[in-house]
Amino acid sequence: MDAVNIGPLSFSIPLLATFGAVTASVYTGRRLGRASGVDAELTLWFVILFALLVARAVFVASYAELYLVAPLGIVDIRDGGFSAPAGIVSMLTAGAWFAWRRAAIRKPLLGAVAAGGLVLLLGAAIRLAPSGEPAPIPALALRGLDGRPVQLPSLAGKPVVINLWASWCPPCRREMPVLRQAQLRYPEITFVFANQGETAETVRKYMSTEVIALKNVLLDSGSQLGSLTSSGALPTTLFYDAKGTLVERRLGELSAATLAARLNSLSSTADRKQE
Repeated sequence: MDAVNIGPLSFSIPLLATFGAVTASVYTGRRLGRASGVDAELTLWFVILFALLVARAVFVASYAELYLVAPLGIVDIRDGGFSAPAGIVSMLTAGAWFAWRRAAIRKPLLGAVAAGGLVLLLGAAIRLAPSGEPAPIPALALRGLDGRPVQLPSLAGKPVVINLWASWCPPCRREMPVLRQAQLRYPEITFVFANQGETAETVRKYMSTEVIALKNVLLDSGSQLGSLTSSGALPTTLFYDAKGTLVERRLGELSAATLAARLNSLSSTADRKQE
C-alpha cells in the first residue's frame, strides 16, 4: 500500500508518515516538557530540521550530476528526494547528542524522537505490508494517436513505466521533458504516456506546441486506468517489473533525480531476475 485515497484526492504514505512523525514528535515533546517544567520545543525543531536537511543533502549528493544540470532543483523539495535512512540516523544522533548535553530536556526530547520514530516505522510497515495479490498491469486496451488499440498487458516482458497525465495539468507538463529524456536513456524500460480524458487532437496540439516527441502516447478517454489503479491524482507514475507486477506508485511531479532513483532500482531488479 503506497497511497491513501480520500474521494478524488490521493496522498502518498511516505508523505503522510513524515507529516505524522513531525506532528507526533512536536506534540509529545510539548506535553512531556510541560509535565517536567521545561521547554524542549526549540531544540526539538532543530533536530527535526537537521534530519530533513541531512536526508535531502544525502539524496542530492547521490544524484549530484542531475541536480547540477538544474541547480534550483536542489531546493525544490516538492520532488520528494530524501534519503530516509540518512534522515532517521541523523534524527536519532542529534536527539541523543542534545539529550546527553542537556539533562533538563532529556525526557521530553527522547520521548519526542521515539514518538516520531514509531510513526515512521508504522508508515514503513503499512507501505511494505502485502495487500493481497500483487497488482498486475490492468487488462485494458487503450488507443494510440493513430487509433490503433494497444493491450496494456502485452507490454510486459520488460519493466514498464506508465505515466498518467493531461495537458491541462501543470506538474504533468513540467515533468514531461524529464520523462522524455528517461525514455531515451533507458531503452530496456518501456515508457507509456496514458493521457487521461483528452482527445487525440488536444494531445497532438500539446506535443506540437511543446515540441516534444514521445513514444507510446495512448488515449484513455474514460480515465479508466486511473480508476483501475486507484490513481485519482495527476500526475501519477506507475512502475511495473518485467512480469507486469506493480512495484511502486509515485504521486506528483518527478524530478530527473527522483525518477532516476526509481528507474535504477527497476533496472537492477530486472537484471537480477535475468541472472
